[in-house]
Amino acid sequence: MEHKVLPRNEWIEASKRLLQKEKEFTKLRDELTQQRRDLPWEAVNKSYTFDGPNGKMSLADLFDGRSQLIVYHFMFNPNWDQGCKHCSFWADHYSGMIPHLIHRDVSFVCISRAPLEKLVAFEKRMGWTFPWYSSGHTEFNYDFQASFTEEELEKEQAFYNYTMQNPTSTDREGVSVFYKDEGGNIFHTYSTYARGIDMMNITYQFLDLVPKGRQDDRGLRHHDQYVPKI
Repeated sequence: MEHKVLPRNEWIEASKRLLQKEKEFTKLRDELTQQRRDLPWEAVNKSYTFDGPNGKMSLADLFDGRSQLIVYHFMFNPNWDQGCKHCSFWADHYSGMIPHLIHRDVSFVCISRAPLEKLVAFEKRMGWTFPWYSSGHTEFNYDFQASFTEEELEKEQAFYNYTMQNPTSTDREGVSVFYKDEGGNIFHTYSTYARGIDMMNITYQFLDLVPKGRQDDRGLRHHDQYVPKI
């Protein structure tokens, strides 16, 4: 691969110019992060029950004694034989971060519509250890823009990523955040979808640093091409 090469002093000057832009970006990102935390909340008044390894769990139970909960909407239609390959790429990063989140009063879970037995089998195959629950008997995924009806698919119109669009699949990727106060009240504080989950993939963040980038043509990004580990 050919690329422009400079003497060290000129390379340092070019790097300084880029650094200024990176600092501007970091400042803007910090401002955006604060705006995200300042976003108004919505109360969660509907009851949801999930199937987990230890039996039925409510949304409140998923907090596991903490006040903050992150949910990754893992694409796994009940009729599929395995979880989304795209989501699997993301999920390869999750198990190791759990202790660090717990230390900061945050619980993390994945939620899918597939039955628990399929989740357990796939999790074992992939070697994951993060909490994973089935929402197949609730409207949770639909209420939080992560699943769509056959009618919506036929019409190619559904509310996803805060706009009406073609969802392209019965289930889509996303992240939702919840807060539980001392009175046990639960609030939905934030959700992000599609490219919004980009920053949750640490492999991509490192690939963005190297000359060849993400090499998306090698199938790293598209869930129908990425091959999970066996």
